[in-house]
Amino acid sequence: MELTQIAHINTGFTQKFGIPRQSGLVGEIGHIIFEPEFRNPTFIDGITDYDYLWLIWGFSKNKPLEGGTVRPPRLGGQKHMGVFATRAPFRPNNIGLSSVELIEVQEKEEFGPVLVVKGVDMLDGTPIYDIKPYIPYADAHPNARGGFTDELSKGAQVKVDFPQELLQKLPEEIRESAVELLGQDPRAGYDRGKQRDFRLAYHGYDIVFLGKDGEITVTDVLKI
Repeated sequence: MELTQIAHINTGFTQKFGIPRQSGLVGEIGHIIFEPEFRNPTFIDGITDYDYLWLIWGFSKNKPLEGGTVRPPRLGGQKHMGVFATRAPFRPNNIGLSSVELIEVQEKEEFGPVLVVKGVDMLDGTPIYDIKPYIPYADAHPNARGGFTDELSKGAQVKVDFPQELLQKLPEEIRESAVELLGQDPRAGYDRGKQRDFRLAYHGYDIVFLGKDGEITVTDVLKI
């Protein structure tokens, strides 16, 4: 079976480092641009009746999976787990699944209807293969166990020291989401003990920061 790309998404993430590990964790806005053959408004008739959507998409920059196990970065990159017991991006088929909030539908002369969504966790230009509505009564399981992520989520947030003079170098509309991104601690578990500069590429800026346990300090913001 071949998958047909129906759209792609434009986001502020130009490299894999720093992309939220799950959708909905950061208020990043994305714009879904349909391929020409799917720009007829009939394809999205009724979509604004839903608050959230499921996006089925492709990991376009991944290396092929080797073997049946992966080493989740959140576990320090040392522990092996079965690929199907994780949501690691390296998979037999490079397919991703994200739940995003539908903000609005914009009509663009060049692209037809464009879906504006919030909470994206995808690289700029990521191909989208399907869109389905999120249905709360069937899709929400608030009491479900989350495996190893149950413990990790308790300490997922870190303190962010982002000096105002540096924060103001970013466009106002992305300042809040930039702080949210850093608060999720983009470093892999095995990098958290290293005292060095890290760089987060975001909306055409390099956010330079130092990190230690429980805290991130921004040291510079550079226009790329």
